[in-house]
This record gives sequence, structure tokens and C-alpha cells, in this order.
Amino acid sequence: MRILASVVVVACFAALPCAAQTILKSEPLMLAPYEVAFVKDASCPSGKVLKVTGAIRGLHRRKACVSLAGEQASLAIATP
Repeated sequence: MRILASVVVVACFAALPCAAQTILKSEPLMLAPYEVAFVKDASCPSGKVLKVTGAIRGLHRRKACVSLAGEQASLAIATP
């Protein structure tokens, strides 16, 4: 019974981060390799956000304009 309860609790916590993506107002200075950040800026057309993917040392970050559904995203402020 304890195993079932612990599996349910872990599954709930694992599902929470996937429920919504945070959209930053500015691109973060540091990103871990393969970490993804969504940025709302003027480089993408309206209705789309910039998807920035961190890279390993010596390579450039990947940037692409993608569209997100309104209920998937929440607006946040990047902290330097």
C-alpha cells in the first residue's frame, strides 16, 4: 500500500512541471546544455515565442520561433 501511495505522489509531482511553460521577458545569460527557455521578444512575429536551447561549450545556442497555446504558458520575469 505504501508503494502505491508513493508512486501516486511521485506521479503528481512529475506531471506538474509539464502542465505549463514559463515565458521569460528576456533571454537568460546562462543555460545548461540542452535546457530550453521560452522568451517573448520582438524577434518573432506575434503569436510566437523564441525557443532557446542551451548548448555545450564551444557551440552556439539554438533559437527558433515557435507557437504556444495560451493555456500552456505563463509570463515571468528573468532574473539575472
